Amino acid sequence: MHGYTQDKDNYLKRLARIEGQVRGLARMIEEDKYCIDILTQVSAVTKGLQAVSLRLLDEHLKHCVAEALAEGGQNADEKVKEASDAIARLVKS
Repeated sequence: MHGYTQDKDNYLKRLARIEGQVRGLARMIEEDKYCIDILTQVSAVTKGLQAVSLRLLDEHLKHCVAEALAEGGQNADEKVKEASDAIARLVKS
């Protein structure tokens, strides 16, 4: 079981909302809306995805990484590296 499993419905709702925002962005471009209005919506979508990412990362650290650290060994090292790599990707985006 993954750390996010208990909040799965909330994640799916948030992602559905973001999906709707992305469809709205496409519609705005199709309708030749003002570029600043489109950029404002892009910012909202980006912040929504960042919020999901941070929550997933938090769940991963609390569940997967903590569990691996408690067990120790090579798996613990791999989980810590995995989390570090994920953080690096998020910081770059």
